[in-house]
Amino acid sequence: MSVADIIEQKLRAALEITQMELIDESHKHAGHAGAREGGESHYRLMLVSPAFSGKNRVARQREIYRILKDEMAGPVHALSLDIRSPEDK
Repeated sequence: MSVADIIEQKLRAALEITQMELIDESHKHAGHAGAREGGESHYRLMLVSPAFSGKNRVARQREIYRILKDEMAGPVHALSLDIRSPEDK
C-alpha cells in the first residue's frame, strides 16, 4: 500500500469527508532535505469536513497531524494543508 493510500485511509476512517484531494509533490523536492528515493515524502492535502466547523486553522491542523502522526514521524517529510469546513467552501 502506498503512503498516499495509507493517508487517505486514515483520514477517511477518522473524519466525515465531503471533499479531499491529496497530491504527491515529491518530484518538486528531489534532492532537497527530506526527499526520499522514490518520492512519497511531500504532499499537498485539500480536505473539507464538517468536523472542522467552528475550529480555527491551528485546531484543524493539529487534528490532521494527530491522525497522521505515524506518517509524519516516518515517510512524510512535508504536508501542505488546506483544511476547510463545508461553510468555508
